[in-house]
Amino acid sequence: MKRFLTALLLCTAVLCPKALADASSPPQISAKAAIVICADNGKAVFELNADDRMLIASTTKIMTAVVALESCGLDERVRIDSRSAGTEGSSMYLREGDVLTVEELLYGLMLCSGNDAASALAIHAVGSAEEFARLMNEKAEELGLEGTHFANPHGLDAEGHYSTAGDMARLAAYAMQNQDFARIVSTKSAVIQGREIQNHNRLLFEYPGCIGIKTGYTMAAGRTLVSCAQRGDTRFICVTLCDRDDWRDHEALYDWAFENYEYRKVIDSAVCYRVSAVNGGAPYVRAQAENDRGVLLEKGEEAELEIELPPFVIAPVSNGETAGAIRAVSGGETLCEVRLVYTQALPPEERSGLLARAAEWLRGLGKPIYLTEE
Repeated sequence: MKRFLTALLLCTAVLCPKALADASSPPQISAKAAIVICADNGKAVFELNADDRMLIASTTKIMTAVVALESCGLDERVRIDSRSAGTEGSSMYLREGDVLTVEELLYGLMLCSGNDAASALAIHAVGSAEEFARLMNEKAEELGLEGTHFANPHGLDAEGHYSTAGDMARLAAYAMQNQDFARIVSTKSAVIQGREIQNHNRLLFEYPGCIGIKTGYTMAAGRTLVSCAQRGDTRFICVTLCDRDDWRDHEALYDWAFENYEYRKVIDSAVCYRVSAVNGGAPYVRAQAENDRGVLLEKGEEAELEIELPPFVIAPVSNGETAGAIRAVSGGETLCEVRLVYTQALPPEERSGLLARAAEWLRGLGKPIYLTEE
């Protein structure tokens, strides 16, 4: 029977000396609510009334696209009926009897903000816009968007239809993980059944590194904008609600965020650690981080690694078995933690006699952990 000793060895590997630099002051903006988050881990670097419930206009269509992508195949064919063709507001100009694929409707939904495309997708997916809104709310609950409720798939003002800047940023981060969604919202123009449609998101054309996502406007909501921009490995999502100067505000917020923060890989799953082995016929067993992990850091800020492993392990050991943990720490705060797992199996060695087992135990006791990159 396998026995693990309770004593743990805690060692710290310093990536480089820590030098925290305070971020410069963020820009003044016109929005009533706003947020900037790291797209990869959700860390907010700027917030303004980010939890206030507000109208969100056509940025609603981010959730519409998410639910449609998760409910339908891109190549499914959709016949347009009078309910969709007659939807008020912004349009991709669908006509009753038209037949389009789900993918074509998604382009019309996200590029030219077609309310008719939103209705068509909803009716195709579940039979009605009302039932589709129920699915949107279920997805919002699943994602933990506590300040969000949808009443329709297109974003026209309605009672009980609202969200927050923070929730919309978290939704956008989730949506951008879907490769089809990310591809569609980064497209500047598309030809749908012989008609060219243009993306309404000016940032795609004017801001280097912008890769999406969605504009919105109603008289009651004002201008709403959810966008995403990337430089190197660093991706930010910016949301502004009720913002008369949203294009310039997003550019200013991105400039500030990229100047002061960067996303860096701090835990590398390729790095191998050695743990002394007892009674296994080998002097050590390898352990590695279960996966890579990055964190958002201020420029000049560094993280330290805390590695928690036993001083030795007694065979048998199974491949994939938990060995310990590795944490990235900065300023006394744990930024992330990843499980360390054994990456090889080590069966027990057949031995007889108490002295032989004791000698094996003593041989492994106190052996150091070696850091390598095998």
